[in-house]
Amino acid sequence: MLQLNELTKLKKNGKRIGRGGERGGTSGRGHKGQKSRSGVSGELKASFEGGQMPLSRRLPVRGFNNRFKKNVKVINLRDLEVRFSANDVVNRESLFKIGLIKGKGKYYVKVLGNGKLTKPLDVQVDAISKSAAVAIEKSGGKLKLTNEENGSGINT
Repeated sequence: MLQLNELTKLKKNGKRIGRGGERGGTSGRGHKGQKSRSGVSGELKASFEGGQMPLSRRLPVRGFNNRFKKNVKVINLRDLEVRFSANDVVNRESLFKIGLIKGKGKYYVKVLGNGKLTKPLDVQVDAISKSAAVAIEKSGGKLKLTNEENGSGINT
């Protein structure tokens, strides 16, 4: 018959360290120092300099990254005059295909008024300057601001 005192243990007894253990008074930790104290787990961090002010905190900090910056790709009217023919649609895809806009990621397309525009174009961009808007309408083209719906406030 099975007796309680004859059951085998499910787990071993842990190692006894310190008083009453088999490793002596220092328990294999050596004498004194930070690593011999309780509360210090194993290795110290590679950046630890023995209590001295760490190098990462001694060096000065320069500049900052603006979280609210809007990435704007700028196109001038003279570029549109050279690269597009009359009544072409000027939008993000056509500008990318021609090579006036490069790169990936989120960005706004803005047309500025440098140069002259003599042919009518259908311009669909996120933002435009006042002088560029006047020049496009004067040449007989159409203008549509695509970013107006979500109210980014980037148009100036």
